[in-house]
Amino acid sequence: MHELGIALEIHRTCREAMAPHPGARIERVTVAVGELTAVEPDLLESAWEAAVAGSPDEGSEIRILWRPARQYCAGCRADKPRAEGSWLRLCPDCGMPLAVEGGEELDVLELAFIEPDGEDTDG
Repeated sequence: MHELGIALEIHRTCREAMAPHPGARIERVTVAVGELTAVEPDLLESAWEAAVAGSPDEGSEIRILWRPARQYCAGCRADKPRAEGSWLRLCPDCGMPLAVEGGEELDVLELAFIEPDGEDTDG
């Protein structure tokens, strides 16, 4: 399950960003996950719980924003629908090769943490 390694890296990144705020703890982290990253959102949520267990960030929330990939035909200048989990090589309408765009995101978008005095901070 490579999601655990990803969750640990997200946690490390968040803690590093919070270094100027000693004693702060993570309240929530929002990440973008692309369809082509082979990251399963449900597994990443479980991995996050394991990654923060026993740390000051235990109980923090991870929010996952799903970023789908799309198939695009330059000849038709249009997105082409596909069955989930399948990719077409050629446009069913004009026969030109289809391009796959997007879906490669794996980014920390937002970090909300609580200062030791209890103040919420979004960053």
